[in-house]
Amino acid sequence: MPSARQPDRATLHVTGPDARHFLQNLITTELDGMPDTEARPGALLTPQGKILFDFLVSSLSDGIRLDLAASARDALAKRLHLYRLRAKVEIAPSDEAIAAAWDLDVSGLRDMRFPDRTVLRLYGPEAEGADDEVAAYRAIRIADGVAEAEVDFPSGDVFPHDVLMDQNGGVSFRKGCFVGQEVVSRMQHRGTARRRIMVLRAESHITPGANVEAGGKTIGTVLSSADTVAMAMIRIDRLADALRADLQPSVDGVAVSAEVPAWAGYALPEAGGSEDA
Repeated sequence: MPSARQPDRATLHVTGPDARHFLQNLITTELDGMPDTEARPGALLTPQGKILFDFLVSSLSDGIRLDLAASARDALAKRLHLYRLRAKVEIAPSDEAIAAAWDLDVSGLRDMRFPDRTVLRLYGPEAEGADDEVAAYRAIRIADGVAEAEVDFPSGDVFPHDVLMDQNGGVSFRKGCFVGQEVVSRMQHRGTARRRIMVLRAESHITPGANVEAGGKTIGTVLSSADTVAMAMIRIDRLADALRADLQPSVDGVAVSAEVPAWAGYALPEAGGSEDA
C-alpha cells in the first residue's frame, strides 16, 4: 500500500465568499467547474509570464486549498495579501498533513499532474504515509516528468510551458485575465516554447545540475535525478538538430536517451524552427 508523507509541502487556505473569484483572476488554473475530487496544477506568475509559485489547487467547503513547497508558503501568502484589496477573503496557513498515494484504493483527490497514473493527494487525518516511501514517490514524479518549484527549478526562472503546464491543464487558455496571461498566451498561439521538461535515462547514475550535451554543445540541464532516471530542462530545438546530425546526447560523458514524457503532447520541432525569446 504505497503512500508517502510530503514533509516538504504545506498548504494555504484561501476562504470566504470571494475566494474562488479572487483566485480565478490571479492564477493560471481554471477554477470554474473544478470537481471536488481533483487537485489541479496551477501557478501564480510574474507580469512577464514566469512562475513565481506553483501549487496544486483543490476545493474546500468554504474556499480553495493551495498545496505548495513549504519554503514558499509564507511568501505566497504575502503576495496574495497584496492583491486582496477589498475582496472578502481570508488567507491563512494550515497545519494539515499531506501525503501522496498511488496504486491504492483509498479516498483522496486525483493529482491531475499524472494523467497516465492514478496518484492521489491526501490531506488532514487521511494523510497517512510512510517516510520510507518518500524516495519511491520522488522516483515516480521524476520518471513521469512532473517538476516542482523550489525542488526541481527556481522560482522566477521558467515559463509554464517549460515545465509542461500547458500540457497538464495547469494553464487555462480559455478563461479571462490572470497575471502574466498575455505572455503565456502569445507563447501558446505562436508555438514558441523551446525549453521543455524531458526524461533522461542512462546506464549509470545521472548527476543533478550537470549539463546535457550533444556534439560538444550544451542543450540542457539535469534538474533532478533518481539514479539512472532524471528530469532535465532541454532546449528541444537544439536536441532536434543534434538528433538529425546523429549526435548522441550525454551527461558527464555518459550517453543518455531523452524522452518526451509519455503523457505530454508536444513534439520536437522541425528543422528551421523559431528560437524562443
